[in-house]
Amino acid sequence: MSASRGEGWTDVPIVQAPMAGGPSTPELAAAVSGAGGLGFLAAGYTTPAAMRADITRTRELTSRPFGMNVFMPSLDEIDPALVDAYRDRLAPEAARLGVALGVPGARDDAYEAKIADLLGDPPPFVSFTFGCPSPKVVRAFQARGVTVIVTVTSVDEARQASGADALCLQGSEAGGHRGSFTNVSDEPLPLRVLLHSVRAMTSQPLIAAGGLASSTDVGEVLSLGAVAAQLGTAFVRCPESGASAVHKAALTDPRFTSTAMTRAFSGRLARGLVNRFLTEHSPHAPAAYPDVHYVTSPLRKASAAQGDPEGVNLWAGESFHRTTDKPAADLVRDLVA
Repeated sequence: MSASRGEGWTDVPIVQAPMAGGPSTPELAAAVSGAGGLGFLAAGYTTPAAMRADITRTRELTSRPFGMNVFMPSLDEIDPALVDAYRDRLAPEAARLGVALGVPGARDDAYEAKIADLLGDPPPFVSFTFGCPSPKVVRAFQARGVTVIVTVTSVDEARQASGADALCLQGSEAGGHRGSFTNVSDEPLPLRVLLHSVRAMTSQPLIAAGGLASSTDVGEVLSLGAVAAQLGTAFVRCPESGASAVHKAALTDPRFTSTAMTRAFSGRLARGLVNRFLTEHSPHAPAAYPDVHYVTSPLRKASAAQGDPEGVNLWAGESFHRTTDKPAADLVRDLVA
């Protein structure tokens, strides 16, 4: 990263992963940045106004650099018949919870409006998930002194993101959604394999993400060529996290012993704790993001409100059993001890 766009941006090589849907908060990002790492906000599923409010609040909490993550619009072809069939399958879930299933809506996550807002007054870092922005957008942010990071899950995606200032390599061990450019079945690469492969074909700074939970993990990926380690699940139980009480409790609930990839909740592959909903519906969920996300949203909200972890997405990486409820700043210090 250049001096104007990222050199020396953290005192410690720790990045807090952007976690859309609640976990990422200004308080969490500010705590991580304040401890010398790089905190991230998440614009996914929010309005441009809410995104801007998070930036404003984070600036009130810290003078340190932080970032905002943006979802790229979904360009995949969707078969409405498959979505309708999945809605029919979920009808008993809705009846049991006393809610109506959701209806598919906009598929661009207000991308253009969010980009316009961010370019008007950007944070120091902007990252992208589910694809790579156009060269024009990348250059526009770079002209504002912003460090642009693109999430990639393969060597081919890394090549497509060659204009970015840095790449975030998401291994198969990572919790939450796969950041892949297309919503198709692939062969997810373990982080160490992905890091080795991408390091061999680019000199871009690489941020390693996926199943990292300790200072030993951090040291290992740094020794393999990463400039920083990105952790998400590790921060979910922190008091500054906005994750639901159900989600936080599930990470230490002995009922949940493993994670798996699923499309059941959103129509896009994501790793979460294996619960009833994931087990029953994964084989039937179509590759239809964000349509399935809209359909299941009322179910997930109702399950969380009722304190039922069996009916909600419990995103978690493979190292979930090593999480703690320490304050975020303490966790950052532990990760670089």
